[in-house]
Amino acid sequence: MFNNARKFLLAAGALVIATSASQAVAQSGTFANAPKGPLGGPSSYLIDARKMIIKSPQGMCWRTQWWSPATAVCECDKDLMPSAACTIPVARPAPMAPKPAPMAPKPVTQKMTLAADVLFDFDRYALKPEGKAELDGVVNKIKGNELEVVIAVGHTDRIGNAAYNQKLSVRRAESVKAYLVSKGIQPNRIYTEGKGSTQPVKQCTDKNFKALVACLAPNRRVDVEVVGTKK
Repeated sequence: MFNNARKFLLAAGALVIATSASQAVAQSGTFANAPKGPLGGPSSYLIDARKMIIKSPQGMCWRTQWWSPATAVCECDKDLMPSAACTIPVARPAPMAPKPAPMAPKPVTQKMTLAADVLFDFDRYALKPEGKAELDGVVNKIKGNELEVVIAVGHTDRIGNAAYNQKLSVRRAESVKAYLVSKGIQPNRIYTEGKGSTQPVKQCTDKNFKALVACLAPNRRVDVEVVGTKK
């Protein structure tokens, strides 16, 4: 019974996938305008307006599509660098310098997890009215800061095959981006990514299909991370 139900869902979504798959895959995971690094070329890591590397609350860097092992830096990928390159030499005490100017405000990161069942119907990526209302709250938070970047990451549950779920997660993230752009957020400030079903937050073993769908609801979500400085 479970297999028959899953085949029905996959067949029902095939027409939607065929018409928009190429556009979604082409747009996912990229900036509209490539960020420029300190040397003028495309940056290997996500950076802010001051060309400083943006990090997650856990201290992880975001690699861009221009990253390669040859462009790795100690700050983000110390394990890929020669040990001597990341060793800080012991410096002699410097003469007392004039009092430095006040530092610029440190970027503040706010992360919000939006339930896909609120944003979308099951197995869909078109925004629901209540989902738009949730995103209006995100827009208010964004406009309350000097925005650096918005990172929207889509997720799905494990129902369906991996390729299907990957495309669905990307489309959900892109739907969030499109709505934020319609509210005045600059598109080149929004980075989207899809993780498919690879990062579940809940495991379920229900045999009944309806019960399984309900149990897996927390895995169907969009994580929105806003990086900016307070006005």
